[in-house]
Amino acid sequence: MPTDTLGLIGYALAGSLPVVAVGALLLRYTRNRAMTTSMAVLVLIPTLATLSGVVAVSGLMFTDELARTATVIGVVTAVTVPAAILLGRAQARATVWERQMREQERAAERSRRELVAWVSHDLRTPLAGIRAMGEALADEVVAEPDEVTRYAEAIVRETNRLSAMVDDLFEMSKINAGALRLALEPVDLRELIDEVLAANQPTAQRARITLSARQPEERILVSGSDRALTRVLTNLVANAIAHTPPGGRIDISAGTKDGQAWTRVDDTGPGIADTDLPRIFEVAYRGTTARSPGAAGLGSSSGMGLAIAAGLVAAHHGDIRVENREQGARFEIRLPLLNGGANR
Repeated sequence: MPTDTLGLIGYALAGSLPVVAVGALLLRYTRNRAMTTSMAVLVLIPTLATLSGVVAVSGLMFTDELARTATVIGVVTAVTVPAAILLGRAQARATVWERQMREQERAAERSRRELVAWVSHDLRTPLAGIRAMGEALADEVVAEPDEVTRYAEAIVRETNRLSAMVDDLFEMSKINAGALRLALEPVDLRELIDEVLAANQPTAQRARITLSARQPEERILVSGSDRALTRVLTNLVANAIAHTPPGGRIDISAGTKDGQAWTRVDDTGPGIADTDLPRIFEVAYRGTTARSPGAAGLGSSSGMGLAIAAGLVAAHHGDIRVENREQGARFEIRLPLLNGGANR
């Protein structure tokens, strides 16, 4: 056993450095494993290195003093390793949560950029048309009564579309900010479907599309907002009309199953590309086969219709999903069934 300071330092280094080296190799080996394993290794390295250094300094003579030191180190290890594992798990959860939050923030930022790009483009088109037609009327370039009427109707139509886009932006901002407050009351989905069917039938007829509904005789009661659920169905039907070719058909159906009410909108369009399915409910995402704004003559064509529908359904504690059929696509809404509603 060395007695001088330099000798003590040398023996301590000789005993502890191999342990540190082995620990470094273990850390390298476990770097892709669970964080709790790495935390346990990190705690064991200094304690085992201390024990190895003490043993080396003692000249491998297992005296009572060494036994007491080893006992203390063993107790410390027994306390710190479980604590390190618990802390490692907590840190791992925090790390995963932070990573998810960063991914969500990046996704939200990407959606905001896409929204600004889409809305800027969509606002510019009708504004340019309104400006051109307004200047033509102001400069009396258009003087014939029929042409003046046609220009005025076009200005009103484009103004209504701009107003609808502003309404979409306002609705979407409330959904994203969590400021959406709905007045919930018992609602029969069949009545909403009848209203949406009647409101969109003229547009479907102009597009030469057959729009029909199939519903059970029993009531389908859910707790919801009449206005919000009507907008959800209207957005889904508008989307189906915009992507169904002339001669196609759109079917709205409803029913109940397993304590939930469901409503489906099926179309005979080209379906949705597999790459678009995961992002179909994102703000301002139109997909690779989207039509130009206003192609269907319905709604604002702001690219927020499906995102608003998803947000409103979520506010009702429901679920919205989409899938391709053999021909066309199917959008399905599921809402909690109110007590007293049909269930079959």
